[in-house]
Amino acid sequence: MTARPRRKGVPAWSGHPYPLGAAHDGKGTNFALFSEVAERVDLVLVDDDGGHRQVPMAEVDGFVWHCYLPGIGPGQRYGYRVHGPWQPPLGNRCNPAKLLLDPYAQAVDGQVDNHASLFERADGPSRSDSAGHTMLGVVTDQAFDWGDDQPLGRPYADSVIYEAHVRGITATHPDVPPDLRGTYAGLAHPSVVEHLTSLGVTAVELMPVHQFVQDGVLTDRGLSNYWGYNTIGFFAPHNAYAAQGTRGQQVTEFKTMVKALHAAGLEVILDVVYNHTAEGNEKGPTLSFRGIDNASYYRLVDGDWGHYYDTTGTGNSLLMRHPYVLQLIMDSLRYWVTEMHVDGFRFDLAATLARQFHEVDRLSAFFDLIQQDPVISRVKLIAEPWDVGEGGYQVGNFPPLWSEWNGKYRDAVRDFWRGGEHTLAEFASRLTGSSDLYQHTGRRPRASVNFVTAHDGFTLRDLVSYDEKHNEANGEGNRDGESHNRSWNCGAEGETDDPAVRELRARQQRNFLATLLLSQGIPMLSHGDELGRTQRGNNNAYCQDNDVSWIDWRLTDEQRDLVDFTRHLIGLRAVHPVLRRRRFFRGETVTHAGQPLPDLVWLLPDARAMSDEDWQRSDAHSVGVFLNGDAIAEPDPCGRPVVDDSFLLLLNGYWEPVEFRLPDVTYGERWTTLIDTAETQGTDESEHKADSAVTVEARSLVLLSRPSGTRG
Repeated sequence: MTARPRRKGVPAWSGHPYPLGAAHDGKGTNFALFSEVAERVDLVLVDDDGGHRQVPMAEVDGFVWHCYLPGIGPGQRYGYRVHGPWQPPLGNRCNPAKLLLDPYAQAVDGQVDNHASLFERADGPSRSDSAGHTMLGVVTDQAFDWGDDQPLGRPYADSVIYEAHVRGITATHPDVPPDLRGTYAGLAHPSVVEHLTSLGVTAVELMPVHQFVQDGVLTDRGLSNYWGYNTIGFFAPHNAYAAQGTRGQQVTEFKTMVKALHAAGLEVILDVVYNHTAEGNEKGPTLSFRGIDNASYYRLVDGDWGHYYDTTGTGNSLLMRHPYVLQLIMDSLRYWVTEMHVDGFRFDLAATLARQFHEVDRLSAFFDLIQQDPVISRVKLIAEPWDVGEGGYQVGNFPPLWSEWNGKYRDAVRDFWRGGEHTLAEFASRLTGSSDLYQHTGRRPRASVNFVTAHDGFTLRDLVSYDEKHNEANGEGNRDGESHNRSWNCGAEGETDDPAVRELRARQQRNFLATLLLSQGIPMLSHGDELGRTQRGNNNAYCQDNDVSWIDWRLTDEQRDLVDFTRHLIGLRAVHPVLRRRRFFRGETVTHAGQPLPDLVWLLPDARAMSDEDWQRSDAHSVGVFLNGDAIAEPDPCGRPVVDDSFLLLLNGYWEPVEFRLPDVTYGERWTTLIDTAETQGTDESEHKADSAVTVEARSLVLLSRPSGTRG
C-alpha cells in the first residue's frame, strides 16, 4: 500500500480514557492510548484507497490520550503517531515518522514488509515514513450470536490436551476445502473436529494465535515464523489464519471456531506470549510499543537504557513491574475469556512474567493479579516454567492455581525407555504425578502437565528414528535446536523399509504413548504424534511452513494402528478414575476382599515389594506397580465414594525380555491383559492367574486389570 497525502484533520470529541483501544458503541468509536512520555499524539485514519486523515488527540488523563469520533465504525483502519523525546540513552524512542499499531487493537490488517522505514538509524531517528509498510489496527464489532455456548469447565483430572497448530493441522487435510485449509474455519471443519473427538482428547491447545510478525531475517532466507512466537497484538487473532477477511472478519471466524469446538465438547486453550514482543532489541523494527512509550513497556538494562534486558532470547522482555504493562496483560486475558470464550492459557516462558526485578519471584505482582481476578483465576492456567535468564528453570515453583509443563517428566520418561542408568526412581515419581515437585505447596497431580514431545523438539516418530537432529533446512548450519536425542534410535538413522526396525520403532512409540496416558497428571499430546508424524529429523521446525511441519493425512496401516492404539488408551483413562486421580497416592490401606492393601505398591519382577536398596540400583530397568482401585478415596460429584478396577502395570525398559511373576491372591485371583506394547496393535486380552508368570518383551509394557471389589 502506498500512503497518499494526509488530508486535513476531522473534528473529534474528547471521549474517555477507558477502555483502552478502539471501542465502537454503535454511533462512533472511542480511541484511547497510553503513553507517559508522549508530548502529542495523532490518531491516523486510513481509507480504503490509502488516504490518511489525521486527528490530534487533545485530551489526556492519567497518561491516556483519548478522543471520540462520531460516525467511525467497524472496518475502519487506524494507527498512531506519537510525538515526544528521542533520547535512546534515557530509554525514549519517540518518532512521529513511524505509524504505530495500537497495542489494544482487536483486529489487525496487513503485514510488516521489513522495509527500511521500520528501523531507526544508529546516528538518530529515521525520517522515513513507515506508512504502507506496517500493520494497521481495525475497529471491530464484537456482536456475535453465541447461542447457548458456555464454558465447559472440564476438571483438570479429566483433561487430555492436544497441542495443535492452526495451519499445520489442516494445511493438507483432504476433507477440508482448499480455501479453508490453514485457517480457523478449517480447524472447525467437521472432519477435523471428528478426528479430535474420536481420539478422545478434551482440549485443543493452540500454538500462538495472537497477531504475530514475520521476521525479516527469516523472510530474507525464504522462510517464515511458522510457530508464531513473535507477538505484536495481544488482542487480535492472527490475520493470516482467517479465511473470510482481515477487516474484523477474523474475529468472527475465531469465535465461530470456538463455538464449534465447544459444541463438540472440546475446550480451547491458547498458547500466549506475554513475555516479549516482535520489536526485538534496539536493532529491531519500531511497530508499536517502542514508539509509544519504550521505557514503560520494556525492561531496559539498568544504567544503560539504550539496550534491552532480555531473559527470553528474543531481544526484549516486557517490564512486568509497570502498572500499564500489567493492565495490558490482564485486559488481554479477560478479553479472550469474556469476548472470545477461550477456556485457558499456556504461558510461554512464564518465568519471565515472574521477574519484577532480576530474580523469579513467586510473589510477583503478576501472580497476585491472577490470584484475585474473578475471571482469570477460574480458567485453566498452564506455565512453561522456565526462561533463558539466570535462575529461570522453575519447574515445581509456580503458585497453587497453576499447572506446569513438567520438563522433568519428559526427560525422565525418555531416559527410562532408552535404558539409562539410575533412571527408575525418578521415573516412578513422574509416573505417579510428581508429588516431590508439587505436594509440598498443597498442589495436586493436576499441577503436572505431562508430555514426551511438544512443538519444540522431535516428533514422537522422529524421537525413535534419529540419533542426530537434521535442521539443515533452517539455514543455521544445523546449530539450532536440541543438541542431542534423549531417546533410543531403534536401528538405522532416519526412515527405513526394514520391517524389524519399523516394528521396534512402532513399539517404542506405543511405549511412550502408553506411559503418558497411564501417568497421573494431565497428559498432553503433540499434534500428529498419534499419526506417526515425521519432520524428517528436524527438531526445531519453527521456520518451516511447509510439509516438514504440516500433518500428512495420508496414513499407512501402521499409522492407523497407532491412531487406534492412542484412542484405546485415552478411552481407558476416561473410564477409570484410578488412572487419573485427583489426589496423590498417600500410602493409605483399604480392605479388599478381607485383605488390607495399600493404594500403591511397587513390585520387583519376582513380585516382592521394592526396597530402598532396589531403587538405588544402577541396572534397575524393570518394575511393576499395583494401582488399587478400591483406594481412590475421592467422592464423586454426589458425595459417593469412588471405586474402580485395580491395575497392574509391568514396565520393562531392559533390552531383553523379563519374566514378571504376578503377586499372590491378596491382590486378585485373576487378571486380564488390556495393553501389551509388544503386540503390533498394542492390545491383548489374555487371562492370567495370581502367582503366574507373564513375559514382558524387551522394551515394552503390559497393563493388566481385575474388577473392583473382587479378588478375581
